[in-house]
Amino acid sequence: MRDMSPQDSNPERLGGGAGEEPQARRRGFDYLIVGAGFAGSVLAERLARGLNKRVLVVDRRPHIAGNAYDYHDESGVLIHRYGPHIFHTNAQRIVDYLSQFTEWRPYEHRVLAQVDGQQVPIPINMTTLNKLYGLNMTTEQEAADFLASRAEPVEDIQTSEDVVINGIGRELYQKFFRGYTRKQWGLDPSQLDKSVTSRIPTRTNTDDRYFTDTFQQMPKHGYTKMFEKILAHPNIKVMINTDYREIRDEVQYDHLIFCGPIDEYFDYRFGKLPYRSLRFEHKQLDQEQFQAVGTVNYPSEDVPYTRISEYKHLTGQVHPKTSVTYEYPSAEGDPYYPIPRPENAELYKRYQKLADETPGVTFVGRLGTYKYYNMDQVVGQALALYKRIEEAERGPAAGESAEHSRSLAKQVP
Repeated sequence: MRDMSPQDSNPERLGGGAGEEPQARRRGFDYLIVGAGFAGSVLAERLARGLNKRVLVVDRRPHIAGNAYDYHDESGVLIHRYGPHIFHTNAQRIVDYLSQFTEWRPYEHRVLAQVDGQQVPIPINMTTLNKLYGLNMTTEQEAADFLASRAEPVEDIQTSEDVVINGIGRELYQKFFRGYTRKQWGLDPSQLDKSVTSRIPTRTNTDDRYFTDTFQQMPKHGYTKMFEKILAHPNIKVMINTDYREIRDEVQYDHLIFCGPIDEYFDYRFGKLPYRSLRFEHKQLDQEQFQAVGTVNYPSEDVPYTRISEYKHLTGQVHPKTSVTYEYPSAEGDPYYPIPRPENAELYKRYQKLADETPGVTFVGRLGTYKYYNMDQVVGQALALYKRIEEAERGPAAGESAEHSRSLAKQVP
């Protein structure tokens, strides 16, 4: 049940030889970290390498890397078990940190949406508008004027519906956003916080990249290989297939870092925090390519899935076959997306207050802080937490002002 990752099978890594009790077990651990995704793994590496702490990382899943876990399927195609994970960031320091553990493959993600019988770029851009309406616009001003002519100003923008209608009008809202959002979240956009659709821009040029971040790239050998290197430190022990509740009373540790759902930690004392889940249907196809881009969205509510992703676009893998994933949002299953509604934020605040009053445990990550974070944001959050831990032990780094150190920690959403 409690499998160790391959890097922990070496007795020397556990600090003991034949006939000798392993050092880590004999001395206990400084930190027990629950969750081997980005938040937990980055903190484990920093604490082990930066402060020489002894760290035990446990994860209930049968693998490391959290939702970014990738593997070669039966056809030999590298796929992401939990849907496409595309790394993008504007933060040089996040790239510098992760570059210690991976080389990169440049990749700019592109998404098409199946609308009115054709596939057009999303986010909406000039090309989208020209294709949908049979136009021949060539300047950004023309596209801006076109969108302005369809926009329906909303005086007090509160919901996701308000955001889109205010920017591009009801017709484009119906074509691209309403059905997709209703499928993805199980709620109408009028019931969701404005942050959901605010994440998706509208462009007046022909830029068809999904993201515009300075750094857009994929780990050259995959996410799992990168995580293996992050966790490959003699002070780190990893246990997979392990629920921390099964071992917390058996293991000596000084502090707990919890990257799982904060409401679960407190046994749902105030009720469950609402999450949206996904069901993934992976298909292997006997053809080299299935679709023109990495992801195609299907906004229509007549189609049960939200999108199809083809991984060879992301990874650059050359293979005679291809693999795709269909995503079906659901109310039940693993928690993936915190649902952004005011009442949910209020419920989280109650758990956050309880967490602040609970000694010996720190909550971090998307589930631990009930935030819809991208991967780079979780890494930034983990690095900022480490910085605070380091300063508590050492004080600000030599030559670094306390103010500068605080500003680094603030570079987290």
